Amino acid sequence: MRILFLTFYFEPDLCAGSFRNTPLFRELLQQAGVNGWIHVITTQPNRYNSFHVEGQAEVIKGNYRINRIRIPEHKSGFIDQAKSFRVYYKEALRLTRKERYDLVYASSSRLFTAFLGRRIAGRQGIPLYLDIRDIFVDTIKDVFRGRKMIQIPAGICFKWIERYTFSKAKHINLVSEGFKAYFEKYDKPVYSYFTNGIDDIFLNIPKPTKRDSKVKVITYAGNIGSGQGLEKVVPMAAQKLGNRYFFRIIGDGGIKKLLKDKVEELGVHNVELLDPVSRDKLIEYYNDSDFLFLHLNDLEAFKKVLPSKLFEYAAFGKPIIAGVGGYASQFVRENLDNYILFAPTDVESMVTQLLKFEGCDKDQGNFVRKFARKNIMEEMARSILECR
Repeated sequence: MRILFLTFYFEPDLCAGSFRNTPLFRELLQQAGVNGWIHVITTQPNRYNSFHVEGQAEVIKGNYRINRIRIPEHKSGFIDQAKSFRVYYKEALRLTRKERYDLVYASSSRLFTAFLGRRIAGRQGIPLYLDIRDIFVDTIKDVFRGRKMIQIPAGICFKWIERYTFSKAKHINLVSEGFKAYFEKYDKPVYSYFTNGIDDIFLNIPKPTKRDSKVKVITYAGNIGSGQGLEKVVPMAAQKLGNRYFFRIIGDGGIKKLLKDKVEELGVHNVELLDPVSRDKLIEYYNDSDFLFLHLNDLEAFKKVLPSKLFEYAAFGKPIIAGVGGYASQFVRENLDNYILFAPTDVESMVTQLLKFEGCDKDQGNFVRKFARKNIMEEMARSILECR
C-alpha cells in the first residue's frame, strides 16, 4: 500500500502536530510491513522563531521517503502563515505530480493541509483520510471578529473550501468529540475520535524529590499566541498572588511580546519567560513545579477543542490549573481528579481557588493508561490501513 502522508509539522519540530504525526508515521510503517511505502511531505521546523533546528531535506529508505520543505520564516500571523502554506502547497503538488498512491492521509489544524490532501486524492481518484485538529472556519470568525468587511467574505470562501474538502473524504478523524456536532452535516465520511495522547517520554518518569519551598511554582509550556490568551490572565494573577507564587512560562509565539509588555506594565517580578526547550529539559521543569497551567482564550472556536497539553500534564500527577470552557472543561471533570478549573480569562476565580487549594501531587494512573499515545496510534494506524 502506497500512502501519501501530509503534515505541516513533523520531527524534529516541537509542537502538538509533530508529536502526534511522527509516532503515527512510525506505527504505520510497522503495521504496513514489507508491502507498505509511505511518502511524508512536511516542512523544516518552523513552529517557533526562537527554536532553530534542521531536519534532513530528503530522506529515502526502502519503505519510506520524507521531504521537508523549507518555508519562509513567520511569526504566526495570519498573512505570514498563508504565505508559508502557499510554498508548502506548491512544492507538495510538484513532489507528487509523477507519483501514484493508494491513499492520502492529511493531518490538519488549519484547513489547508486537508484541502491539499483533497486535491491530490481527487486527482488520483483514491481515498482520503483526514485527521482534523481544529475547525478553521470557527477560528476565522474569531480572528476577524468585529471586522465584518473581511469576516463575511472570508467566511463564505472558507466554508466553500471546507465543504469541498470534507464532503468527499472517506474517513475523518476528529481529535475532539467537541467537534462532533459541527461535522454532522458531512454524512458521507466514516468518523473516528482518536485523541491526542501521552508520549512515551512522559511515561514511567521517576518521581522527583518533593519540593520543599515556600514559593509555589506554576509552569506553562507551549505556544504563546492569541489562542492561549496568557496576557489576559498571567500578569494579573501574578500581581494578585504576590511573591508566594512564581509563574514560569516556557515557549514562543505571536503574543509573547504583548505578554512581556503586560508583565512590565504591572511591575510584577514573579513571572519568568523562557524560550522553548527540549523535551528532556521540559521534564525537569515540570518536575520542579507545584502546578501545571494551561489557558484558552475566551473565543467561540475554543469551546469545541481539547488541548493536547492536558494529556502531557496529566502524566506528571501535578495539580493542573485549567482555564478552559466548553468540551475541554467537560473532559477535565470526567477524566481528571486533581485540578483547578476556571472560566477563560476569569482571573478572580483562578486566584480564589488557588489560594484555597489543599491538594497535592496525585497519581493519574488510569488516565495515563487510557490515553497513552502508543495505544492510540496503534488503533489509528490500523484504521488508516483499513481505509479503502
